[in-house]
Amino acid sequence: MIPLQRPPLTAQLEADLLRRTEAIRKAGPTTATGRAAWRTARDPKAKLRTLLHRMTPGLLRCMYCGDNLGTDIDHFEPIARAPLRTFDWHNHLLACAYCNSNQKRDRFPTDPASGAPLLIDPATEDPADHLLLYLESGAYQGLTAKGNATIDVFALNSRAELVRGRRLAFTVVKALLRDWHTRTALGDHATAAEIADALDLLWQADVVRAVHRLADNRPLAEVVLGTEALGALTTLA
Repeated sequence: MIPLQRPPLTAQLEADLLRRTEAIRKAGPTTATGRAAWRTARDPKAKLRTLLHRMTPGLLRCMYCGDNLGTDIDHFEPIARAPLRTFDWHNHLLACAYCNSNQKRDRFPTDPASGAPLLIDPATEDPADHLLLYLESGAYQGLTAKGNATIDVFALNSRAELVRGRRLAFTVVKALLRDWHTRTALGDHATAAEIADALDLLWQADVVRAVHRLADNRPLAEVVLGTEALGALTTLA
């Protein structure tokens, strides 16, 4: 997971979402009324999806696992729990079908004392405050209760394909950084620019961001990345 910037709504879309929320309120804010209203809201969903695409890391990746194509508009706080947030723009994230339907579903763990959500919202906070990615192993470590709950709900470590994908992405990132260093040294700036663009669009944006964060610890970065890749990273950062 990486931090995301949520774009503002147009005045027209904002008014439409508020109108639909009021209709749920008047009908009685239940899971059934919320889901029925969402199911028939074809036009606003298309507009929301366009906005979510602008937020997504890499090539329209899931905002939770970062590995699969983001296909579903997920309600961060589920409709079953908060039907009046069905059309709340700040409650919408883009998820892959697996994270949305198989992992998260209506799960929304909260702190037993405060009631605060225990899932990371990448649009309002930096996941790195709660999660540490070990690049060599591809596994996450939870740094907080919120980090641990997020790992559990989305099975970020127990889905072997995710862990393996992060390891492979790290290998690719190192190779691209070394290639960028070589191409730049040879004066092939056009190819170097293509490589830099590829790094920005790599499917595992959390791996790319974790590599960039290594630049803050040069001795560790030199061990993990090697001299050439670190030199490229320092220049590109």
